[in-house]
Amino acid sequence: MKTGKISENVLKRSVLKNINTKRKEVIKGAGIGSDCAFFQCEDFVSHEERTHKYFAASSETVTLPVRDAGTMAVFSAVNNLAAGGSECFAIMICLVLPERSEEVLLQELMRQIENACAELAIQIAGGHTEVSSGVINPVITVTALGKPITDEAGALIQTHASEKGASITDLDIVMTKWIGLEGTMILAREKEKELLTRYPLPLIKAAQGFEKYLPILPEAATALKSGVYTMHDIRNGGVFGGLWELSRSMGVGLSIDLKKIPVKQETIEICEFYDLNPYELLSGGSLLIAASDGEELVEGLKETGVSAAVIGKTTGSNDKIIRNEEEVRFLEPTKPDEILKVSFS
Repeated sequence: MKTGKISENVLKRSVLKNINTKRKEVIKGAGIGSDCAFFQCEDFVSHEERTHKYFAASSETVTLPVRDAGTMAVFSAVNNLAAGGSECFAIMICLVLPERSEEVLLQELMRQIENACAELAIQIAGGHTEVSSGVINPVITVTALGKPITDEAGALIQTHASEKGASITDLDIVMTKWIGLEGTMILAREKEKELLTRYPLPLIKAAQGFEKYLPILPEAATALKSGVYTMHDIRNGGVFGGLWELSRSMGVGLSIDLKKIPVKQETIEICEFYDLNPYELLSGGSLLIAASDGEELVEGLKETGVSAAVIGKTTGSNDKIIRNEEEVRFLEPTKPDEILKVSFS
């Protein structure tokens, strides 16, 4: 298999096909484009009355040998919860370090993880740490635990469109912020000396500061209040990968205007330097939202300081179309992320 996220076909035949045991506590589990699982547990108020408490969980693993891997692992796991309508309150960590790792590496990773948790008001609740000859780079897995953002079971927004009074085949697709933020930040931080041979320092420093855009909880909370149909955070495979997964999870087609997809100049320049496709570059920090009135949602997001744009619509066909003026292309299944083309050794 290729390095990076496994393909949809492999996922279906070798992972999802082997998940058969069911529990009533699991409301929504693993699936195509589903990065967040939802649970309920009975809370006995009295012998006569009982209520249900909902919570959510999501796991992310980071294996890129880059200096901010711990921070990225936290943000990516927490963003999965936010896209599912939940707010993280704690994480569990699993760290597997290569042989001959110095203790200072462990200390640095934990410092990154704790700083990210402090920024997001999250507690590290536990985990596991070991050293293994089976890895050559640190393997960081974060499992985020959360609760619904709203008083209603906010995590359950990913239900049928009929319950929201909207047509699933005529929804606006809204994207927040800009594509490639996470990948651009990593490249700017790891490859500063190389990039300085072509670009001015202010451009590189601006890209290195994209970390401030990575959390998506604020826009997810705003979107929930607007009664959106579903949300999907973008990461591996970039916006094209995110759109494919959103389409598959909803069971709809897409018609997307390429020119309406927001991208920062820093991303364009750095992708050009390494001959990368910015639309397939690691895009943590951006959120895809399916809503009945995308323009109204965009205005609401802007009022909270979050940039957003309507980039297309859902359709009743199976086609996933990207339009660039007169040129039309079809989305393909999510590919290995473009950042994997760059060596960080």
